[in-house]
Amino acid sequence: MTPFVFLAVLSAAAMHAIWNALVKVHLDRFLSITLMTLGMGFAALLALPFVEVPKAEVWPFILASVIFHMGYRTFLIGAYKAGDFAQTYPLARGTAPLLSAMGAIVMLGEVPAPLAILGIVLLSAGTLVMSFRGGVHLERFNLRAVGFALGTSIFIASYTLSDGSGARLAATATSYAAWLFVCDAAWALVLCVVFRGPQSLPVLARDWKAGLFTGVLSGAAYWIVMWAMTKAPIASVASLRETSILFAMLISVLALGEKMTAWRAAAALGIVAGVVALRLG
Repeated sequence: MTPFVFLAVLSAAAMHAIWNALVKVHLDRFLSITLMTLGMGFAALLALPFVEVPKAEVWPFILASVIFHMGYRTFLIGAYKAGDFAQTYPLARGTAPLLSAMGAIVMLGEVPAPLAILGIVLLSAGTLVMSFRGGVHLERFNLRAVGFALGTSIFIASYTLSDGSGARLAATATSYAAWLFVCDAAWALVLCVVFRGPQSLPVLARDWKAGLFTGVLSGAAYWIVMWAMTKAPIASVASLRETSILFAMLISVLALGEKMTAWRAAAALGIVAGVVALRLG
């Protein structure tokens, strides 16, 4: 992984943590995350005239990713309802790199270097420690929250492998991302009308600025990740992306008023050690 790709993925991690925090504090998380998806799709729609239409062999990856992203968002909303942001977010993200690495080995024959494997393990361990021992009210972290968070991680690993493979097969990562975001937004709009009714549309329209902001932020973050997966091993990129937990920790402490603990500090050091190992690997 080159220094430029390395820094690009770190910037994507920061953007990812920010939009997740914005979704967490919204009163209606379903509408909030739908609005974010629509904002991402609208921004991508403007790019369609300037990118190639995906080849036939790319579309199965796009369609599979739409399904995986919908499952991801559904479980993410459930996790945020059941547990604190500082705990559900890192648990959802912490197990995903391990699943992505195993999937890349089995499905793509992409085996990380020994030092990269160490980095993946350290990053995952750090996020899991921060999840289970980093929160102020650990007793409120129930099995329901754990189930939703782990389900989220499965969908994360699924769309990571699908999008990494699809972006590599497409003409460019940008064309793949643009068409994926538009298709994802169209499906999210259909589901919103089905589950919340047409009356939800005026509610979304009133907050279009927030949706466009979080959509552009989320889209840019994930576009960087997809581009990076065409330049570096999928498992390494997916793991480095999870440094977003460091930014999430800062958000939870500085913006959400949660407490910095010794466990959080120790977990952060483990994550940093993982980042160093990935960079050296």
